[in-house]
Amino acid sequence: MSMAEKTYLGCLMKADYLIKDTIIQPQQLESTIHQEIMRSMLELSQKGKNTDLITLSTLPILSSIGGVSYLAELQSYAEVEKFDELEEIIMDSWKEREKRNILKIAGLNDWEIARVITELDKINQVTLNDHSSIQDSLLAVYHSPWEDQEEVKTATTGIQSLDTLTGGFQDGEVTIVAARPSMGKTDVMLHFAKAAGWTGYIPVIFSLEMPEKLITSRLIASTGSYNRTKLRNPKKMLNDQQKNKWAEVIGNISETNIQIFDAAGQRVSEMRAKTRKIMHQFPNKKPIILIDYLTLIQANQQYAGNSHNQVTEISRNLKTMAKDLNCPVVCLAQLNRSVESRSNKRPMMSDIRESGSVEQDADVILFLYRDQYYDKKSNDPSLEIIVSKNRNGPVGNIKVKYNVHTGLIESFTENELAEIGN
Repeated sequence: MSMAEKTYLGCLMKADYLIKDTIIQPQQLESTIHQEIMRSMLELSQKGKNTDLITLSTLPILSSIGGVSYLAELQSYAEVEKFDELEEIIMDSWKEREKRNILKIAGLNDWEIARVITELDKINQVTLNDHSSIQDSLLAVYHSPWEDQEEVKTATTGIQSLDTLTGGFQDGEVTIVAARPSMGKTDVMLHFAKAAGWTGYIPVIFSLEMPEKLITSRLIASTGSYNRTKLRNPKKMLNDQQKNKWAEVIGNISETNIQIFDAAGQRVSEMRAKTRKIMHQFPNKKPIILIDYLTLIQANQQYAGNSHNQVTEISRNLKTMAKDLNCPVVCLAQLNRSVESRSNKRPMMSDIRESGSVEQDADVILFLYRDQYYDKKSNDPSLEIIVSKNRNGPVGNIKVKYNVHTGLIESFTENELAEIGN
């Protein structure tokens, strides 16, 4: 029998809080005795009982799960600090067994290759238990009329007027941030990441185009108000005053706990798995997922150049990930060139590449627009954030101050807004 499974079950006995947090299901264990032990533990946990050796040894099915001696042996293998690693090993072993099974069935039934790929990908996107009875759901709200409403904590956007419109980034919701290239999308995403990080979320950035070094450099530039070009050679180009605050800037960014993944062409299923791993590292904090950008995400199937179907699959998977992980997902998107041929260059929904499914699946759609982008002589430092779709609130436009040299985004004061004529 698998040593990983024995050690895993030993951990569940030794630290019984782990049974509530594990991503493994009993049927994913290879040994039928191990499956039976884990099912018993889940039943005990659901009744509010411990899953330790003493409680397990009182079960009527004790003899069929190896008796006290086998349970004691399992507990002796426990290495709680390796629990995440063990989950991964067990999940990988289960996936391999499932994949071999699918290939066997596919061979016997002469499946087409596309179907085989789809089925194999489904295994990579294993969803956890989504069942809840109406009784459980009603029990959760039974006392609502007599209880103070618990304040829902959402990830702030770091822009007060945008928070007022959208209520911040809601758990389980997808926000699309769309703009033409070089309009400021990445800087806006990093602003959102820092704001969420400083208020207790764990920002998980999937940068499919820009390497981690460049992301880090941009975070330093915007946080410390350093001109980006100077960071190519900080020793030579920063003055003493800028060097003196360097350590403080680095410390501030470190406090955001931003996690960066910069492999190109990642699938949503990979992002989900990596985010789950981060969630285990920070069990008391919720993630916010930020992706740069939509059409660089790899689809599960090859759509033979049909980008509409590809984007449809990806946008649906983003929504599923947001719901399953119950966290906000913010995804950047490029706008097509059609905006350039209009006299009013403020973006519209149809400017999003393959916009139909994105418009349907996203909960919030933000467009970015800068006058300065089209009129190089303009002194207007504002970046307009156009809330074009907002499932839970109003739409509207807001302006923020944007420094193209440092990437810093700040709210305007009322006097400054009056000056630029908003």
